[in-house]
Amino acid sequence: MPEKVNYYVGEQSLRFPREVYITASASVVGKKEGEGPLGKCFDMVCGDDKFGEDNWEQAESTLQKEALALAMGKGKLKPEDIRYLFAGDLLGQNIATSFGLMDYEIPLFGLYGACSTAGESLSLAAMCVGAGYAKTVAALTSSHFASAEKQFRFPLEYANQRPISATWTVTGSGAFILSGKRSRIRITGITTGKIVDMGVKDSMNMGAAMAPAAANLIAQNLEDFKRKPEDYDKIITGDLGYVGQEILIDLLKKKKIDISSVHEDCGILIYDKEKQGTGSGGSGCGCSAVTLSAHYLPMLERGAIKRILFVPTGALLSTVSFNEGQSVPGIAHGVVIEQEGERES
Repeated sequence: MPEKVNYYVGEQSLRFPREVYITASASVVGKKEGEGPLGKCFDMVCGDDKFGEDNWEQAESTLQKEALALAMGKGKLKPEDIRYLFAGDLLGQNIATSFGLMDYEIPLFGLYGACSTAGESLSLAAMCVGAGYAKTVAALTSSHFASAEKQFRFPLEYANQRPISATWTVTGSGAFILSGKRSRIRITGITTGKIVDMGVKDSMNMGAAMAPAAANLIAQNLEDFKRKPEDYDKIITGDLGYVGQEILIDLLKKKKIDISSVHEDCGILIYDKEKQGTGSGGSGCGCSAVTLSAHYLPMLERGAIKRILFVPTGALLSTVSFNEGQSVPGIAHGVVIEQEGERES
């Protein structure tokens, strides 16, 4: 009998029986994101944040529809070539996803991990391909500033003042094609996060709510894979912003882990907070997804970096829980992504 291989890694992590590659990706963003530091990197920038639709929710559906179409185009794929979709958004009952993707007629797993959904969708998609259940799948997610403000905070017409701790929800969608077909970029492992609740009740300070979950996830990933921070060229959180980044680094230093030299945050990179008035930075499901697609994957492709730990972070609140005075739990999911052939996983 051949020796049984255990693909469990530590307490919360996995490797895969089969190799899993990212063979194509695409990013679609709104006007404000296009005016930010990464503006020239995105595949599509739309000057109309309604994307030609009648309302914000339909606009977000169009974000997903266009991102998936672009990713499939890059991968030379038709809808029937994709076995499953793993997708989600921030809106109630995932309506941006369901209305945006239904015309593709691809079997769908609808996901909700708040702003961590990019990590959740990539993790589950990688597990599916890695286990041999599908040859080709897609993972995607989206967020929209106006639809999120309408659902979670105040309608835009209210023109409320925002504290400096507040993050700006990214209008954007990132789509990824995962396959067993060899490419330059490979997903070599995942670490699935736990819900962490430190009692934060301020919906205008998502960085503080999510940073403990990110710290927990990063520490667990390093322990599970027996790595040090410097074993990654970048440890990338999704949505913490400036406030959350400071909390994250402090929390990990208390665990005797210093990631300050390799840490970056997508919410910090995507906007110029001084010129664009975005407070602590960017957030939303689309924040980490479009930044990974437009900024980090090209760096891996050309060898500027060789291994990253991608950690989208989510705040698990709803209008119901918030109005009932409940705290805002956080969660984070980690995806190890490497340039193929450069290092052993």
